[in-house]
Amino acid sequence: MTNSATAPTGQFPVDASLPQLLTALKDHPVVILEAPPGAGKTTRVPPALLEFPELNDQRILMLEPRRIAAVGAADFMARQRGEKVGATVGYTIRYERKFSSATRIEVVTEGVLTRRLQSDPELAGVGIVIFDEFHERNLHSDLALALCLDAQQGLRPDLKIIIMSATLESDALATKLGGAPVIRSAGRMFPVETVFAQQDIEPRAIVAAVVAATGQMLEKTDGDVLVFMPGAYEIDRVVEHLRHMYQDIDPCPLYGGLALADQRRAIEPGDRRKVVVATNVAETSLTIEGVRAVVDSGLEKRPRFDAARGLTMLETVRISQASARQRSGRAGRLGPGYCCRLWSEGTDGALLPQAPPEIAVADLAPLALDLASWGVTDPDSLTWIDPPPTGHLKAARLLLRQLGALDGKQQLTDLGRQVAVLPTHPRLARLLVAAQRADCPALGADLAALLDEGLGRGKLGDPLKDLQQVGGNKAPAAVNRASRFWRKWSGCGPQPAAVDSRLVARLLALAWPDHIARRRAGSQDQYLLANGMAARLDASSPLRGQDFLVAVDLHGRSRSEVRIAAAVGLDPAVFEELFGADIAWQKEVEWDEVQQRVVARELRRHGAIVLQSRPAPAEPEDVKKALLGWIARKGLAVLPWNKETERLRDRLLFFARQLDDDLLDFGDEALLSGLEQWLGPYLDSVRTVAQLKQVDLAQALLARLDWAQRQQLAALAPERLQVPGGSNVRIDYSGEQPVLAVKLQELFGLAESPCIAGGKVPVRIHMLSPAGRPLQVTSDLKSFWENGYPEVRKEMKGRYPKHPWPEDPWSAEPTRRTRRRKK
Repeated sequence: MTNSATAPTGQFPVDASLPQLLTALKDHPVVILEAPPGAGKTTRVPPALLEFPELNDQRILMLEPRRIAAVGAADFMARQRGEKVGATVGYTIRYERKFSSATRIEVVTEGVLTRRLQSDPELAGVGIVIFDEFHERNLHSDLALALCLDAQQGLRPDLKIIIMSATLESDALATKLGGAPVIRSAGRMFPVETVFAQQDIEPRAIVAAVVAATGQMLEKTDGDVLVFMPGAYEIDRVVEHLRHMYQDIDPCPLYGGLALADQRRAIEPGDRRKVVVATNVAETSLTIEGVRAVVDSGLEKRPRFDAARGLTMLETVRISQASARQRSGRAGRLGPGYCCRLWSEGTDGALLPQAPPEIAVADLAPLALDLASWGVTDPDSLTWIDPPPTGHLKAARLLLRQLGALDGKQQLTDLGRQVAVLPTHPRLARLLVAAQRADCPALGADLAALLDEGLGRGKLGDPLKDLQQVGGNKAPAAVNRASRFWRKWSGCGPQPAAVDSRLVARLLALAWPDHIARRRAGSQDQYLLANGMAARLDASSPLRGQDFLVAVDLHGRSRSEVRIAAAVGLDPAVFEELFGADIAWQKEVEWDEVQQRVVARELRRHGAIVLQSRPAPAEPEDVKKALLGWIARKGLAVLPWNKETERLRDRLLFFARQLDDDLLDFGDEALLSGLEQWLGPYLDSVRTVAQLKQVDLAQALLARLDWAQRQQLAALAPERLQVPGGSNVRIDYSGEQPVLAVKLQELFGLAESPCIAGGKVPVRIHMLSPAGRPLQVTSDLKSFWENGYPEVRKEMKGRYPKHPWPEDPWSAEPTRRTRRRKK
């Protein structure tokens, strides 16, 4: 989009594609418009659609991913019509709306369209829905598109959908959408000279590198400079450095958490040269007039949901190739420009083509709640560009059941219906509903605002202290704005909320039941969370030593390095009041690693947290099941193997290969998956490791063979072979080919190597010296006697004179004895 008041009407590249777009829209329910940055699609397409004959005075909804982009687009379109925002063109963003009965074009942010669909699945009065900047693949955009397509197919066949994007694999998208036509528009782009760093910049040095590169770009051009950094913390550091270094420029931060007024200051033309230091918010959906150079750190913060931990972490990662192109292109909107990329050309070639869609990496609890509200239990019944990952969706539904929003059939409960209508994460919605029921709506509003703006951003400290600042000058503007919104929703005034620590803990426990933590015995700072995760408090935390906490903010890169960043103490009595009635005694029979035996207990637990435990009797089958489960987890190595059973198993493995019978498998995977069948019958009285060691493993293995197979085993894979010298020598089946290790003198006269498996498999002979040391390995005895033996005889005869070394091994008598001494 563009937001310059002086931008001329009718001089945008996309204008040439508008007639084609309108024609395609007449004949197709979904149309894709691919237009590069600077084409003008955001602000030129919606007004052109007002003339679409089939619109029939209905409204146009355009989904814009970001607040500042939505407000800027509405403002520009309104000014082009000589009107104020709220007349023909309006907008609805979180916490703010400018709209009237005359509004025909409404620009909305992500989440607004989804809630509109939930309250009115037919989208009455709406004729066209536009998805702008769809290449960003936000979770709300993907969900809203799936719901729009569903509504279009079932309720509104006349509804038109336009998907607009700057960089998108449009043909692949068109295929997924049933062959939707693709309209491609030209863009407006001047050449951009791009330079790379000689080597990649270390993350800790990125601020200094960016400041230096910005200075170089200021010297190269007399225009403004746009700098891309991963997050607010890095942006603020760069801005601070630039303010100290340059008195004649205006460094402006730009990121989503800023107040709209501060975001506008970064975007709109000013009296001095500017350096706008931004996140990826400035990649495509905003035009910043005057930019002639770009400095790109090559980094962005990308949310990643860990389903096992129930956490969404912001990770600093390399941008994609598509993002790199978008960023450099910002320097070529007005004329030739420059781009400095702070990574090497080698790294540039290794960047991912596209960033993964948010639906693949995000917390899906909001999406799962929306699906339940829509009446969908099977997500495959909707049309997705990329379907929600099964594991993430399962974790999301588990959380919603813990919050009381879903029942066991994935249907909304009465509480779930209250939670679903609130425009926030289900956890915070649960908190707000709980605050209403507890008659403390102001406290709930302030707490929800504080958490909504602070979680995952490292902005939460002590929630109880932070709550006391909400509404005052010390609280961030975004927190105060959210507090006003939620207070208005809950019907309470601006009076300060009484901060009751027990009540705060109660509300947080209901919203984070899986993050209730209990201190580990013998530790002051180590805790076990209800979701099974281990976490620790900082050494300086005043909460050290508290038995129960609600950990609302967790930081860490792995399950073994989780830090409790923000928490409140939870009175055990409050915990019992909230959850005690739903916690019953449950019998658990499991392996105890400390005692090295199966134990049976009755437990009261909240998730992974054991509240009470007492011994209990156990049924034999439960004991056996627990023992088999432990063996399956630990592997076959815990079984009482010895040389004899290991040899037997090697022999059975060889035998099974000869039969080529898939049902007769003695490999690790087969034995582990079939433990109950082959080992279970021998565990009836086994409860301890000592008792397990007494199990006859050989008998258990052989019991897998029927009578006929045992006969075959003896015939095809004999345990021993008799050699000419009279010894019955054991065959070694541990390798790919069976091996017979035997003293050379016992094989005199044997011309052919012995074979087993019905004569199909030759046995490899390991010739041994009289001392039992290897002399020669062969599978061809005839060749050995003729070619190898003379050399062996020559070397060994003097070393072992008491043993026969005949010149003719063919006719010599095989023996296992030494030669008799001459009297």
